[in-house]
Amino acid sequence: MEILTQSFGAQATCYTLINDQGVALRVTDFGARIVSLRVPLATGERELVLGFDSAAEYQQKDTFIGATIGRVAGRIAGARWSYDGVNYQFEANENDNTLHSGVIGFEQRYWQATPEVTPNDVRVVFTYVSTAGENGFPGQVTAKVTYALDNENVWRLTYEAVTDAPTLFNPTNHVYFNLTGDPAQSVAAHQLKVAADHFAPIGDQNLTTGAMQSVAGTSFDFRTAKPVRTAIESTADQNQRVGHGLDHPFLLQDTHGAPQAELSAPDGLIRVAMTTTAPAVVVFTGNFGDDYHVPMRQSYLKNHGGLTLETQAVPGAERFAQYGDIVLTPATPYHQVTAFKLDF
Repeated sequence: MEILTQSFGAQATCYTLINDQGVALRVTDFGARIVSLRVPLATGERELVLGFDSAAEYQQKDTFIGATIGRVAGRIAGARWSYDGVNYQFEANENDNTLHSGVIGFEQRYWQATPEVTPNDVRVVFTYVSTAGENGFPGQVTAKVTYALDNENVWRLTYEAVTDAPTLFNPTNHVYFNLTGDPAQSVAAHQLKVAADHFAPIGDQNLTTGAMQSVAGTSFDFRTAKPVRTAIESTADQNQRVGHGLDHPFLLQDTHGAPQAELSAPDGLIRVAMTTTAPAVVVFTGNFGDDYHVPMRQSYLKNHGGLTLETQAVPGAERFAQYGDIVLTPATPYHQVTAFKLDF
């Protein structure tokens, strides 16, 4: 196993983690993001995730792709939060709400990087200190995100954080999978399985409503593997209101170590199996619109060109206690682990 280091432009550095099976995971300190995940097949290497070839491209085209999102992923209604009698106002950057923590969140910060080769894996530990008042959030937060790759072909993401004052904290990783290797191909033919009996419906302005709805009898029932087109082509209101597909939190079951989500390539050559300590996963089917096309590597990213598996607490937990507790305090450090097992 080894780690290669190279410039990524715009003051950024890229780290390539390579295991003994030939799997290569590329990450960068710009946004503590995944840039590339390539696996060796009999037909040659195949790219599994969306990404660009330089930090400048992310800055110009889409800073969210592959990035660490925080302090709070998703939407905060009204861009405000009250705690212990104090009202906090955040940046409103989508309608009157806060999306992904404001105009400049974790995804546009430069993180300190520490590459490590251990007996069990190769890894990079990214660290960022978010000062008190950043984007309106109270408390200074020291966040760490570790990307690790082992010889069992597991990519593991570990999130850690401490704070000096109570604040909101609900990060995720905005990885987009397209297991065909071509972002111009829709993920509709991918097979998706999610161990979730309930999902959180979306209301006005794509905000969660506080409800938890059974997946039974709906286009959200992926308890057995189904093509992603089941949701993309659904005429149900919930699928239509997010632009034809999914942009919803699924409340995950405790599967006692078995995969909680599985995504398989249309040709059956690759499967990604996910497990997480997070209570939910937001599945987004790249609902960019029929006119969307952005140059990406040797192709173009088009509508439904990627699918995210964003592990986190259900967005809206700061308003709805039934979605969990996302208040980080000095007495309760944050720790969350998500693993993606690659079968090929």
